[in-house]
Amino acid sequence: MPLYTIKVKWGKELFPNVEVNTDEEPMLFKAQLFALTGVQPERQKVMLKGTSLKDEDWGNMKLKDGVTVLMMGSKEEDVPIEPTEKPLFLEDMNESELATALDLPAGLTNLGNTCYLNATVQCLKTVPELREALKKFSGGLATAGSSSLVPAQSITAALRDLYETMDKGSSLPPLVLVQTLHLAFPRFAEKSEHGGFQQQDASECWTELVRMLQQKLPAKDGALTSEDGAQSSSKQRSVIEQYFGGTFDTELKCVESEDEPPTKGKEDFLQLSCFISTDVKYMHSGLRSKMQEQITKLSPTLNRDAVYTKTSKISRLPAYLTVQFVRFYYKEKEAINAKILKDVKFPLDFDAFELCSSELQSKLTPMRDRFKEHEDSLLEEQRSVKDKKDMGDSIKKNVKQEPYWFADDLGSNNSGYYTLQAVLTHRGRSSSSGHYVAWVRQKGDTWLKCDDDVVSAVTSEDVLKLSGGGDWHCAYVLLYGPRILETPIPESN
Repeated sequence: MPLYTIKVKWGKELFPNVEVNTDEEPMLFKAQLFALTGVQPERQKVMLKGTSLKDEDWGNMKLKDGVTVLMMGSKEEDVPIEPTEKPLFLEDMNESELATALDLPAGLTNLGNTCYLNATVQCLKTVPELREALKKFSGGLATAGSSSLVPAQSITAALRDLYETMDKGSSLPPLVLVQTLHLAFPRFAEKSEHGGFQQQDASECWTELVRMLQQKLPAKDGALTSEDGAQSSSKQRSVIEQYFGGTFDTELKCVESEDEPPTKGKEDFLQLSCFISTDVKYMHSGLRSKMQEQITKLSPTLNRDAVYTKTSKISRLPAYLTVQFVRFYYKEKEAINAKILKDVKFPLDFDAFELCSSELQSKLTPMRDRFKEHEDSLLEEQRSVKDKKDMGDSIKKNVKQEPYWFADDLGSNNSGYYTLQAVLTHRGRSSSSGHYVAWVRQKGDTWLKCDDDVVSAVTSEDVLKLSGGGDWHCAYVLLYGPRILETPIPESN
């Protein structure tokens, strides 16, 4: 009878002196291999010089003594167990399941050229102090008499209710907010020749919304005590002034009369303007150019119009700094607000120190020194700890967030350092056409593109590409939040 002694190679293992009888069925040989390897016969694939062994007969497999046969297959315990719950792929998920899986916030349905409002609402939603103030607002959609609306109260209540509904998950149409906005500001309800709503300027919408909230959201209680025992007293009437409002120290000097003494004053602002000229390539230089400008006004000394140099320095920085890129200008010939497409770079981390008055700069210095000390200590720790993973874990544990405001001025910024948290962009050639989108930071390097009801994850790199220079989305309004200093809590014995 044809009896051979062969070698069997299975993975890294080699079994010499395996006896095989070709008069018997191949299944008996496979049973032998199962005894040696633990691989079930149905999982085995036995090969010799490209020929596979069948279960019924030996076929063309020509065995001889000393030949090496190759076996492939995995033991049952090494094979992954089929999950009891069938996996659900992103492509098969509905909108609600997708939002939950990716931890995406709710989008807002476009009700016909209402993307300007949707983008504004998503950007303002990133300010936790504003959200908190809205939750405390108890007013309803009030009407004065039967026909006319109380704009500030109705818009504030509508925004509060919209944010509450958005927190529940899936995308929704902002019907009530759109209706109250149209009643309060009829220009936003203008219809096009096709019968739908006309596109509006998102920056104007932002300004009007903030102005309405300013009237109805009272200032946050300032009785907060800092570590040094100083109490914060609110000088502002509204949460908006507290957290979005800054102050300029201004000086007017007449260029044409050296005898006329300079006039000093103060001006409040809720946003900074970045003017775009041919030589402006960066946001910082666009902001700085506005800080020193020439204006013409009546001179009391010369009794005629004269040229003055107006110098502005920031004497109060708000926690949240809104920067509007002045991208639109009125073209009389076409009677439209034409767009400046120029590429103007903006940073993810912004330092406003240079724009501040010397008095404010000296107040900002102690906190800035603390930021530097903290960064130096992290670098030192990085050098001394070889295992960077362990170092990361140790930094994450037991840290506390230091106040970002001055002890006597709740809602201010005490360092001059800011981090970008939302960008409102425009794509198109004029403010009354095109499309607006909000880009908001979720956490770390992860951002969310809120394109009406479609919300998708993007990176910081994608956000930095929004600086302009073509027909892609261009940054129009930026919202910077305070950079928070996180210091380790000393471990107590």
